[in-house]
Amino acid sequence: MIKGARVTLRALEPGDLDLLYEWENDTSVWLVSGTVAPFSHFVLEQYLATAHQDIYVNKELRLMIDLNEDDENFPDVISLGCIDLFDFDPKNLRAGVGVLIGNKDLRNKGYGTEALRLLMDYAFDTLDLHQLYCNITVNNEISLHVFKKLGFEITGLKQDWVFHEGKWFDEYLLQNIQKSTSSARRK
Repeated sequence: MIKGARVTLRALEPGDLDLLYEWENDTSVWLVSGTVAPFSHFVLEQYLATAHQDIYVNKELRLMIDLNEDDENFPDVISLGCIDLFDFDPKNLRAGVGVLIGNKDLRNKGYGTEALRLLMDYAFDTLDLHQLYCNITVNNEISLHVFKKLGFEITGLKQDWVFHEGKWFDEYLLQNIQKSTSSARRK
């Protein structure tokens, strides 16, 4: 587990199936997730069965974002969302990152920012990555704010990149490149 002040990142468990089913099938987040069809319980069970494999095998890592038990503001809430490293490329020391606060009542309260900061520390310090990147539609101001606050920079614009509900959306490519990672010092 990766523990922060208010949230903890942890591995997926079989008991997360119902939450993943709810979040993956929430059409309001399909624009940002790239989902085009609902997920079945069976497919998610299969995913959970292999989620324990090493990031070097799966090329991805999904962690649950749990509210720390000592947060008395939300005593009944345990899992807030999930955070992913995807397209893990150990040769080029990079990965994509995505975060979802699935519990809509807990969005815009800093939990996603803390989870992203914890994941970045893990990616740069433990996995020794040189860079993380993400793709965010230009109209997703909240996500843009969070990622920029944590050092991501817009490095590209993909025009008419995402087609959703009859409309085209431009998408930014953002990168956080670590200039002084231990991998850079090895060169």
